[in-house]
Amino acid sequence: MNEKQRLRKELLAARKAMPPQEKAWRDEAISRRLLDWLEAHPVRSMGVYWPHAGEPDLTPVYPELVARGVTLALPVVVKRDAPLEFYAWRPGEALVKDAHGVMAPSGRDCPVEPELLLLPCVGFNEEGYRLGYGGGYYDRTLAAMPGVQAIGVSYAAGKQCFDSHEYDITMHLVFTEFDAFPS
Repeated sequence: MNEKQRLRKELLAARKAMPPQEKAWRDEAISRRLLDWLEAHPVRSMGVYWPHAGEPDLTPVYPELVARGVTLALPVVVKRDAPLEFYAWRPGEALVKDAHGVMAPSGRDCPVEPELLLLPCVGFNEEGYRLGYGGGYYDRTLAAMPGVQAIGVSYAAGKQCFDSHEYDITMHLVFTEFDAFPS
């Protein structure tokens, strides 16, 4: 097991062990931080995610984003070694599980090129590199969308020391329940 695999396993286990009340206040704090930041940095379209595997749950703020006029889009895995594609979605619309068990829009008739991507992170480092699940989907996506703002979402415990690789792409910012990196 290499360094990233070990770290991923430890962080996922810690996330899974987090008590529900603790997770709820942490998710709310991250959500508030995101909404405050968007007040000063508005966007028209945003690639969001549907939480799984204990990721921070920002879904309660999605209706507010839509009310602000933001077009939301959820990612879809089209092919194993391809970038993610994003399709418009509104809270309340049907979702289906994709090949990885992640919820994705059932309707795929409205592709979106988001201005901003929210990236769920298992972990991240001081330089703004993301530790994900190891499939490379978001790195391929960021490489294919060089102008997009990449905003990581993680619990503060996810801030770790690990080396990046040549194919890794940095995020512009990472929101946690306590801070934003770089601050």
